Amino acid sequence: MLTLYLGVIIIGIHKFFTSLNDLERIFRAPGRFKFEEHNVAAHSWKVSQYAMFFGTLEEMHGAKIDWKSLYEKTINHDFAEVFIGDIKTPVKHASVELKQMLAHVEEKMMEKFIREEIPPDFQDVFFNRMKEGKDSTIEGRLLEFADKLDQFYESFAELKRGNTDKEFVIMYQQALQKLIQMPLEVSVKYFRDEILIDVMCEETQINIAALTNEILNKTD
Repeated sequence: MLTLYLGVIIIGIHKFFTSLNDLERIFRAPGRFKFEEHNVAAHSWKVSQYAMFFGTLEEMHGAKIDWKSLYEKTINHDFAEVFIGDIKTPVKHASVELKQMLAHVEEKMMEKFIREEIPPDFQDVFFNRMKEGKDSTIEGRLLEFADKLDQFYESFAELKRGNTDKEFVIMYQQALQKLIQMPLEVSVKYFRDEILIDVMCEETQINIAALTNEILNKTD
């Protein structure tokens, strides 16, 4: 926010800090009945936790992880949703053109926000931290893996309780398919051999094992 103090225009960090509260009021998968609501701020925290675990797993198997980069990517990856809200995955991925257009809008609004609301001394840092984090680096791939894992768990929680909304079946299976095709051999193997086994053993209102095996059989 621009403030005039003793004849000098000052840009403060206040607006950025207050915008973090807005992320708590932006709910994921809007417009659908859900047993549990999830907001964007909580999503970012969970993604960081997932990435921390799988980053550790990859590191234990010889990968070199830039932890500073990984944490910056995960905690900031959805900040731009403060401008446009959460757009449901099926809509966002309806076409390549739409996905690119939405990414362009987010990028331009983020640039405008940084130039107008972030103190000049910090703007270069923010431009770097707020850029698209899903890239070909292992940190970018871990971000994408963790992001999909949260979609997987959010949809799993709804199906487990018997939410019959077809969209959560689609979300669950799309996330599962993306996860097992990620170019992170160690993480994918752990997900398939450990996590999926536990998932399919849980007592659920909807047949999670059948939905899971449907995707596994298609990709094997």
